[in-house]
Amino acid sequence: MGLDDIDSQEPMLLLLALLLASNPVTPANNTTNEEVVILDNTVVHPHPRGGPPMRPPTEQQNYGPVFQGQSGREVQPYFQYSQCTGKKKALAIGINYVGQSNELKGCINDAHNITNFLVSNYGYNKADTVMLTDDATNPRQQPTRENILAAMQWLVRGAAPNDSLFFHYSGHGGQTKDLDGDEADGFDEVIYPVDYQEAGHIVDDDMHDIMVKSLPAGCRLTAIFDSCHSGSALDLPYVYSTQGKLKEPNLAAEAGQGLLSAATSYARGDIGGVVSSAMSIFKMATIGKEAERISKATKTSPADCISWSGCKDSQTSADAQENGQATGAMSYAFIAALTENKEQSFQQLLVSIREILRGKYSQKPQLSCSHPMVRLTTTF
Repeated sequence: MGLDDIDSQEPMLLLLALLLASNPVTPANNTTNEEVVILDNTVVHPHPRGGPPMRPPTEQQNYGPVFQGQSGREVQPYFQYSQCTGKKKALAIGINYVGQSNELKGCINDAHNITNFLVSNYGYNKADTVMLTDDATNPRQQPTRENILAAMQWLVRGAAPNDSLFFHYSGHGGQTKDLDGDEADGFDEVIYPVDYQEAGHIVDDDMHDIMVKSLPAGCRLTAIFDSCHSGSALDLPYVYSTQGKLKEPNLAAEAGQGLLSAATSYARGDIGGVVSSAMSIFKMATIGKEAERISKATKTSPADCISWSGCKDSQTSADAQENGQATGAMSYAFIAALTENKEQSFQQLLVSIREILRGKYSQKPQLSCSHPMVRLTTTF
């Protein structure tokens, strides 16, 4: 695959990275709040011990010290949570690559299942959802590269504060060499349209530019990537563990896991292969720290963006059979976990998803965000 479709980006001042690393979130009115902890066991506003996760705060959230922007003016990093009370739109993409040598079985089912789940449980209107599947008879609903990019632009067009946008992709995923220095392992994550052999793949930087950078403060984007090497497929800089802690790249471990997982027989579209072996562990560690700084400096957003990935960047995702139906393991677990308990925090949902998959699949789903996060209820 060529890299012509990757937009070059000039990194912002790396000074911005210093203000993102370890500062807690505070409300915009500069009042202190000792209850603020990043995605931990406390919340922005106190609630009875053992009570449900809280609704998100309505005020703007400032974090990090003030810094001098390119215009010379002082800039305060901030974001705003979406109340998810505005317009709701969803885009679901399922590609089985019918008739191709790398055909999958469950991706089209995933697109239908996710769409029906959102309509039935979260107030989405069928008229405001778009599905692209390779069994569609309408050419505009085929998941070609052109149609996928156009549908992504449709999803975010006219976005406003408190809107809730939902993106789901189920299909092949892979990796290609990183050109802008924002990837800890030296590789960008990509997804493969049904016509990728002619039109090429879609790189994570482009998806971030279309679906994250364009959003206003207070607009929610929830994304699910049920594909191989999808851990950072939307390039969101804050990655959380099941304990609610920010994760730092452990590149030596990642490389080893990636090489082992390449052998799994149920890989969901490992087209790109595991490429980390081409780089020495020592070089990866050096690049990883710099990449983390660049990512936090260039990929944050005032919007409220959350991404769920079927596996780590180094892993493959399963094309599975659950309850007699072909499905992606991540898509199945996401729906199953929320069907069992709708009142979960994002951290709890990550734990629930992993528990459902544990013992059957080696993949470890990931949770990432465009901003520091507190323990809030899952609302879409």
